[in-house]
Amino acid sequence: MHPEDSSQHVSHETIYNAIYAYPRGELKKQLIALLRQGHGGRRPRSAGQDRRGQIPEMVSIHVRPPEVNDRLMPGHREGDLIKGAKNQSAVGVLVERSTRLVLLCKMPDATAQSALAAFTAKLNQVIEPMRQTLTYDQGREMARHRELAKATGARVHFCDPHSLWQRGSCENTNGLLRQFLPKGTDLSVHDQDALDSIADMMNNRPRQTLGWKSPYQAFQQFMQAIAQRQDTTIH
Repeated sequence: MHPEDSSQHVSHETIYNAIYAYPRGELKKQLIALLRQGHGGRRPRSAGQDRRGQIPEMVSIHVRPPEVNDRLMPGHREGDLIKGAKNQSAVGVLVERSTRLVLLCKMPDATAQSALAAFTAKLNQVIEPMRQTLTYDQGREMARHRELAKATGARVHFCDPHSLWQRGSCENTNGLLRQFLPKGTDLSVHDQDALDSIADMMNNRPRQTLGWKSPYQAFQQFMQAIAQRQDTTIH
């Protein structure tokens, strides 16, 4: 309301603290419901032993090409699953790091076979130069990562356990997607066309981290810059 008057600005941390410190009651419930992800409090992640089991032949994020960190070239993605009620349904999420462009994949379940089929089909809809790397956590659904890499040409790298910040773009996108795919609901009711429509809405939504451009606009800007560089090289 007062963008030019810093004395009337308030940080998001102050807003969170004020809501979480509010006495119990109907008003607190209403305020929490207005938060982006609707969490009733901030719960620290456990730093205990990872019990998910080791994935064979994992390639660490620490040997990922350095240009991935710079976000200067598109084609590098982060991936994850959003799970539905009782973990009995799932949607695959792929987020391009430079532009935050989202792809969503219909999945019958959260098995490695389903992840391989869904991610392979969706990635292969993208032109080959835009399939460089995929960064994932150590979820067992990615146990067949070598087959995925062979089928798509995208090199798969794995995050350290309990290191959500290493896939920060995907984690943030998951939070935004929960507005369309709420927790505790059956995600199997969404067919691929519905998921593509949700992704389209996300990709047309202006993002602060992109200077208020939408992911589609950011992607087009990248493509134009690449075309101009190629044209300059030719001439």
